[in-house]
Amino acid sequence: MRGWLTLTLGLLAVVVGAVWTVQGLGYVDGSLMSDERLWAAVGPLLMLGGLVLLWRGLRARRLP
Repeated sequence: MRGWLTLTLGLLAVVVGAVWTVQGLGYVDGSLMSDERLWAAVGPLLMLGGLVLLWRGLRARRLP
């Protein structure tokens, strides 16, 4: 069961990080985060953390 939670949180982090990145770069308008360099930097960091969680979740599912 732990593997599913880790996979879900990892996938959510990757998606949210991608949205924050494109908002920070100014590709998505209508938000306080639009065209802000902070979110263009935080987004990829969150995506990287999400990828680590995905990797750990996949490893946990493969181990007995």
